[in-house]
Amino acid sequence: ALGRAARNAASLKIRQPLSKLYLKGAEGLSDEMAALVLEELNVKQMELTEDTRAFTSYALKPQMRTLGPKYGKLLGAIGQFLQQADGNAAVDALNEAGRYAFTLNGTQIELSREDLLISPAQKPGFVAESEGGMTVVLDANLSPELIAEGYVREVVSKVQTMRKEAGFEVIDRVLVYFSGLDAGLLAALRAGESSIAQDVLASALLFEEAPGDAYKKDWDINGKAATIAVKKA
Repeated sequence: ALGRAARNAASLKIRQPLSKLYLKGAEGLSDEMAALVLEELNVKQMELTEDTRAFTSYALKPQMRTLGPKYGKLLGAIGQFLQQADGNAAVDALNEAGRYAFTLNGTQIELSREDLLISPAQKPGFVAESEGGMTVVLDANLSPELIAEGYVREVVSKVQTMRKEAGFEVIDRVLVYFSGLDAGLLAALRAGESSIAQDVLASALLFEEAPGDAYKKDWDINGKAATIAVKKA
């Protein structure tokens, strides 16, 4: 559930494969359960960790109500400093010493927890969800290979939908036609041709205009336009 929430937060469809998942707070997770999680979330690798600081941090903003009387003229500069500050280090200092101290324009600044607005933040390329002592972090960085694999899985889903809409039987073999593809999508589908054909029970994938008696639809394949048609082989 946390992994699906993280995917939704990052607007990543479940059919888009991801490279890695980091899991905190799941000691004793069996190999069978780990494999199930990876399959359900369409992620290739899992790493158990007790430290998610490499992927998560905190966003810091000044609390105007308390800082105004203390550092009125420096409020703007303090706000700019906090935008660039290491949120993890600041929260560590607050937890350990009860204050976060730094020097700004020659002035020693000391901030307590009440002087700060602290909210969870995620580092670019990662998305995290936490609940009940467990944290799931997804590596949302997409390599060209992962993007291509996402195209293939999306096309399989679209063709399966079209098979049903066209009234084909489960055992019917089909011809699948593709047109209107850009170079990137075309290359991905050609590379995944055998996998697509096997999954949709296609006798052939044809990268050409379909005949008039084929069932045809226009689709958005992860942001790329494609016209797909199917007919019985």
